Amino acid sequence: MASIRGGSTSTGTALNSAVSAPEEAAPVEYFRSDYQPLTNIVSKINMDFDITDGKTTVTSEMSVEANPNGPGAGDLVLDGDETCVKLMSVQMDGRDLAEGVDYELSPGKLVIKKNAFKNDSGSGLLKTVVDIIPEENTQLSGLYKSGPMYCTQCEAMGFRRITYYPDRPDNMAVFENVRIEADKESYPALLSNGNFVKSGDVEGSSTRHFAVWSDPFPKPSYLFCVVAGNLGSIKSSYTTTSGKDVHLEIFSEKENVNKLDYAMESLKRSMKWDEDKFGLEYDLGIYNIVAVNDFNMGAMENKGLNVFNTAYVLADPSTATDTDYERVEGVIGHEYFHNWTGNRVTCRDWFQLTLKEGLTVFRDQEFSGDMGSNAVNRIANVQGLRAGQFAEDAGPMSHPIRPDSYISMDNFYTATVYSKGAEIIRMYNTLLGEEGFRKGMDLYFKRHDGTGVTCDDFRAAMADANDVDLDQFGTPTITYDSEFDAESGVFKLTLSQTTNSEKPFHIPISIGLIDKLTGEEVVPTTVLELKESTQTFEFPGLKNGVIPSILRGFSAPVKLISADGDIDEESLAFLAARDTDGFNRWEAGQRLFTSLVLQQLDGKMSEATTNNVYEAFARTLADSSMDSSIKAYALTLPSESTLAEELSGSAVDPVALHESRGAMRVAIARKFEKELLSAYESLSEDMARKEFKVDAESVGKRRLRNTIMAYLTSIKESAEEQKSAAALATSHYDTATGMTDKMAALNALASMDGEGASARDKILQKFYEEANGDALVLNKWFSVQALADLPDVLDRVKGLIEHPDFTLSNPNRCRSLISAFTMNAAAFHAANGDGYKFISKSVADLDALNPQISSRLGRSLIQWRKYDEERANLMKAELGKLSEMKLSDDLFEVVTLGLK
Repeated sequence: MASIRGGSTSTGTALNSAVSAPEEAAPVEYFRSDYQPLTNIVSKINMDFDITDGKTTVTSEMSVEANPNGPGAGDLVLDGDETCVKLMSVQMDGRDLAEGVDYELSPGKLVIKKNAFKNDSGSGLLKTVVDIIPEENTQLSGLYKSGPMYCTQCEAMGFRRITYYPDRPDNMAVFENVRIEADKESYPALLSNGNFVKSGDVEGSSTRHFAVWSDPFPKPSYLFCVVAGNLGSIKSSYTTTSGKDVHLEIFSEKENVNKLDYAMESLKRSMKWDEDKFGLEYDLGIYNIVAVNDFNMGAMENKGLNVFNTAYVLADPSTATDTDYERVEGVIGHEYFHNWTGNRVTCRDWFQLTLKEGLTVFRDQEFSGDMGSNAVNRIANVQGLRAGQFAEDAGPMSHPIRPDSYISMDNFYTATVYSKGAEIIRMYNTLLGEEGFRKGMDLYFKRHDGTGVTCDDFRAAMADANDVDLDQFGTPTITYDSEFDAESGVFKLTLSQTTNSEKPFHIPISIGLIDKLTGEEVVPTTVLELKESTQTFEFPGLKNGVIPSILRGFSAPVKLISADGDIDEESLAFLAARDTDGFNRWEAGQRLFTSLVLQQLDGKMSEATTNNVYEAFARTLADSSMDSSIKAYALTLPSESTLAEELSGSAVDPVALHESRGAMRVAIARKFEKELLSAYESLSEDMARKEFKVDAESVGKRRLRNTIMAYLTSIKESAEEQKSAAALATSHYDTATGMTDKMAALNALASMDGEGASARDKILQKFYEEANGDALVLNKWFSVQALADLPDVLDRVKGLIEHPDFTLSNPNRCRSLISAFTMNAAAFHAANGDGYKFISKSVADLDALNPQISSRLGRSLIQWRKYDEERANLMKAELGKLSEMKLSDDLFEVVTLGLK
C-alpha cells in the first residue's frame, strides 16, 4: 500500500555494511531448555516489495508492543542475515534512529533498544527499509528467482533473509497489507497470503503494476509468502459445508498447465475429507498453489498460498508414474491439512516441529488410505519408516521426535520428526479410537487456536478430552510368548517390554488370532493395552490352536521379537499365506525373505527356510482373491537398506548384501519362471483391453505386472538369457500406456549388460528424446542410470555430471543423480572408496551454493559405524577432509556429529 512506501529511500549506503563481513565465529548450538518468550512482539505488519531486476527493496512497518506473556518490555531483537539483507533505514514513530544510541547491529541481529520506544513502553511503529538481491540467492531460502518467477521459502529461517524481524514461530502477527510491485509484462501474477485486496498500474508508470493482499489470521513469519511471475493457471471453486465459496487456483509455468488437473482434484478431495473426518473447514476465500521448479523441500503450507516443488504437483500419464500420482495426492493433502495443524495452531518453537509435522503426516496418511487402500498405504508408510527412520535412529544424527538441541534447524526436518512423529500420533488414535481422537482434536483447537504451543499441550488435550493418562508413552522393544490349553480352549499371550525408562510405557498392540486348522480368523483385530513391564492376556472359547497375528497395522513403532529370540518360520509361512490382515500378511513374508537372504549372506541356507519361502511365494502368486498391490508388495524382497538394519551389531558388507539379495531374487525367478510368465501374460492381456486409469485397481495391476517383469528380467546369466530379458523389457517399454510401465522397463534395461547392452543404450536414448526437455522426466532419466546395477556406474554418473542438462543449482536435478547414487549401496560403498570421494567432493561443491542440500547429501557419509573397518576408515577420511574446510552451519553440524 502506498502509505508505507514513503520516507527514507534506499539509494544510500547500507547501515549494516559494517557487519556484512562478520568475523568468523563458531556455530551456535541452541537448546530446548533455554526457551524464553520474547520481551516485545510484532502484532501487525505492513510490507511493500518493489521488485526490479537485480534489486528488490522491502519496506516494512511493524506495530510493536510489549509481549503480554513475556517478562516485561525490553529491547526488541530482530533476526536478519546481513550477508543478503542490506539495512538502508530504520525509524520509530517517524523518527530516524541512531546506531549505537537507539539500535545496535551485530551478525544476525538488529536490536532496537528499549529507550527507542516512547516512554520506554516497548510499543511503537517501527519502519525498516532493506535491499536484497533475489537473483543471487542460490540457497533458495528467503526471496529468490526461479525461472520466470520470484518466490519465497521462509521455513525455517528464511524470513530473516528478506528483512529484519523476530523470525521465530511464537511471534504471530497479522500481515495486514502486503503490496507487491513489479514489471507488468514480465510478472503479471503478483500473489501473497490471505485474500486479494486490489491491484492496478503504478502511478506515473506504463510498465509497472502492483497488487495488495491481506491475511486476517495471525501467523509466524515462516508462513509468509510472495510470488511474482509470468505464470499460467487452472481455476476452480469449492463450497464448504457451511456454504462458503472458496476460489481455487493452481499456478505453474505456462507449458505445464495441462499437468495440474490431478492436483486440483486432490485439493478438493482433501478439503472434503477434512470436513468429514475432523469438522475442519477452510477459513479464507482464496486458496492458491504455485508450482516451482527450484525448491529445497517437497512443498510449503504458506497460509492461503502454498508453494510446491513441481515434482509434487505436476502429473499426467505420459510424465508421471503411479507413485508420482500418489505423492501428488498425499502432499497436496498434507499441505492443505496444515491450515489447521500448523497454521491456525502452530509450534511455540522449532523444537516442537513434530507437533505440526508428525500430526499432519498422520492426517495425510489417513487421507491417502481412505482415498485408496488402508493396507497398501500402511505397507508403503512402514517401508519408508524402516528404510529411513530406523537407519537414522541407529546413526550419529539420532534424536528424539522433539530434539534437545540443534545448530541448524534445517537439519531436523527428518524422518524421525515426520515419520516417527506420525507413529506416535497413530498410537494415540489406536488407544483412544477414532471417536476419542476426534474429541481430543476438537479440544486442542478450542484451547489453542491462534497460538503457538508445545507437544505437551497436544498430549494434554488428548488426555483431558478422554479422561485418560497418556504420560507413559514410548517405543520400547516388545517380546512375546504364548501357550494354548486345548482342554480349556484358552490361548494366553504374554507381552513384555524393555525400555530405558524407569516406568513401563503405555503401548497399543493390535492383535488377531487365526485358527491353525481352518485358517479362519477366530479373534478379529483387538487392541491390547500394554502398560506394565509384563502382562498376560487370555483369549477363551477357542476350539483349536491358533497363530497370533501380532502388531497388526504396525500399531506401535516397536521392535517385536519372540521371548526365546528364535524365528518361528512355520508360523510366518502360515501368516504369509493366510493372515486376514493385509499388512501382517505382507510383514510375515518380509520376515521370511529376510531370514533367507541373511542365511544366504552367511553361506548357511536352511532347506526348511527355503521351502517356507517358496511355499509362501507360491501361495501368494496363486491367490486370485488378493489385492493386486498387496500381492506385489508381498512378492517383493525387502530392500537392501531394510536388510542392512537387520544386521545391527554386525558390520555390514553392502556389496555382499547386494549380491545375496540378488541371488535370492534370481533363485525365486528361476523356481517360478513358468508361473511368473503365465501371470505376466494374463495381466498383459487383461490390461490391454482396458482404458488407462489411475485408480486403486488399475494401479495395483500395473504394480503387480511390473513386479513380475522385474523377476523375469533378473534371469540373465547366459548370453541367450540376456537377449531374452532385454527383449521382454524392450517390449514392456514399447507397449507401455504410461510412465509407470516405461519406468519399470527402463529400470530393468538400465542394468542390462553383455548381450543386453545395446537394448539398454537404445531405450535410454529413446527415453531421453521422448522427454523433450521435460524437467521431471529428465530427473527420472538421470536417476535410473545412477541406480543401475553395472560395474562402471560411478564412471557413468561422473559423465552425467558433465551432461548439458545437469546442474548443481537445481535441488531436484541434484537429488536425481548425486543423491540417487548414494542409494545404490553396492556402487557407493565400493571397497576402493571412490564412491565416498565422489560424494565428498560433491558435498563441498554444493555447500557453497545450497547448504540445505549439501548437508542432506553429507549424511550419506556419517553412517560409517555400520560398516567394516576398511570402509569405515575411508568414510571417516572424507569427513575429516570436509571438517577442515569452511562449512555452512548446516553441513558443519552433520560433519561434526559424523566424526564423534
